[in-house]
Amino acid sequence: MSDDIFFGTAWYIVFLFSTTVHEASHALAALKLGDDTAHRGGQVSLDPTPHIKREPIGMVVVPLISYYFSHWMIGWASAPYDPHWAQTHPRRAGLMAIAGPASNFLLMIIAAILIRVGIAFGWFDAPGSITFTHVVAPTHQGLCYLAAVLLSIMFSLNLLLGCFNLLPLPPLDGSSVPLIFLSESAAEKYWNFMSLPAMRIVGLMVAWNVFGAIFSPIHLFAVNMLYPGIHYA
Repeated sequence: MSDDIFFGTAWYIVFLFSTTVHEASHALAALKLGDDTAHRGGQVSLDPTPHIKREPIGMVVVPLISYYFSHWMIGWASAPYDPHWAQTHPRRAGLMAIAGPASNFLLMIIAAILIRVGIAFGWFDAPGSITFTHVVAPTHQGLCYLAAVLLSIMFSLNLLLGCFNLLPLPPLDGSSVPLIFLSESAAEKYWNFMSLPAMRIVGLMVAWNVFGAIFSPIHLFAVNMLYPGIHYA
C-alpha cells in the first residue's frame, strides 16, 4: 500500500468517527433536553450511515477530494433540530450546541491517555519533532506504527474540531453558547440575529481566515502538555 493511500485511509477513518461522534452528541443532547428531531432521523448513533445519508457531500465527497489535492481532510456534517424548540428553550439549545465540541475534546483526551499508556508499555515514544499527524512515534513497525498514526490524527483532529466549532461565530456551535446566559428576550433577539444568512456567510469567512493562526499555538501547547518535561517549539 502506498503512503498516500495508507495516510488517506487513516485520515478518513478518524474523520468519519470523530464527525459521527460530534453529531451524535448533538443529537443525544437534544433528545435528553426535549427535541427528538435528530433521534427520529436515526442520528443518536455511532453508526455513520445516517450521518452520511444526511450530508454525503460533506462526509464523503469533500473529505476525499480535499485529501487528494492537499493531503488535508476537511468536511462537515449536521444534526437536524426543531428551530421552534430552540427558540422556545434557548438555554437548552446552547447546551445542545456545546455537546458536539465537548465530545471532540473527550476524544482528544482519550487519544492522549492511550498515547501515555502506549509509552508506559514501550510501544510509543515522544517524537523528535511534531506535526499534525505525528504527535507520537512508534517504537516498532506494524501495529505500533498504525496505532501511532491513528492516535496522532485522533489527538490533533479532535482538538481542531473542538476549538474550531467553539469559535463564537455563526453557524459554528460556539455562537450558541451565549444563549445559556442570556435572558429569554435577549436570547430570542440574539438567535434571530445570528440566524441571518449573511451572518452565517461572514462567520464562516472570518473563521476560515483566522483559525490557522489561532490553532497552531493551541496545538503546540496541547502537545507540550502531553509530554511534561519536553518543550517543543
